[in-house]
Amino acid sequence: MIPTVTFLNTTIHNLTMDETMALIEQAIVQGKQIHHVVVNAGKMAAMQTDKQLHKDVNSADLINADGQAVVWASRFLKKPLKERVAGIDLMQNLVALAARKKYKIFFFGAREEIVKKVVNTYSEKYGNQIVAGYRNGYFSKHEEPEIANQIAQSGAQILFVAISSPTKENFLNNYKDTLKNVNFIMGVGGSFDVIAGKVKRAPRWMQKIGLEWFYRLIQEPRRMWKRYLVGNTKFISYVLKEKWKS
Repeated sequence: MIPTVTFLNTTIHNLTMDETMALIEQAIVQGKQIHHVVVNAGKMAAMQTDKQLHKDVNSADLINADGQAVVWASRFLKKPLKERVAGIDLMQNLVALAARKKYKIFFFGAREEIVKKVVNTYSEKYGNQIVAGYRNGYFSKHEEPEIANQIAQSGAQILFVAISSPTKENFLNNYKDTLKNVNFIMGVGGSFDVIAGKVKRAPRWMQKIGLEWFYRLIQEPRRMWKRYLVGNTKFISYVLKEKWKS
């Protein structure tokens, strides 16, 4: 039984990075599927009013705390999570695992030039045998079944979906049965932009003190101000309300 922590109506699995990696590798070896989701402050705040997003996230098999603020909130509420398992770090670890174990990955999302750069970057580092296929993240609703079938038929053991919320959560939850032959399916948000060099990741010290969001905000203020400033403020208010109720 995987240990869990529940707050703000969200169940989060209380695992370290190593424990998460072990579960994923076990699923691939056994031919099972894990539908994975990460949560941060903004997403957990959005889930309080977006019922579909709440359903999509809580329907996942494995939920990790992507944001340091989520870990701090769990401790504040006396439901401590072991550590943050950042989505981009998990993705990087899984790419390295795929190279060692000869697994294949499908890369889905972002602009065409970005996803191509990600595929080329990883191919140069690990060899192109890890690539089952790729596709950009621009599509209409009626194209979704075709895309899901393309991924399912690619021979991939791992799928990364680099699309913003709630679209990626909706897609993965809606099509996980179509993707049943893909052992690990995961939304990775803006991680492709980082790997492609479009945006820089915060220095390690900023990650540790929970300011990675601020580093991203100052790089793309027009795009990110609402997501971070409004979302983070709402998250704090929801956490305080839950503390008060308890």
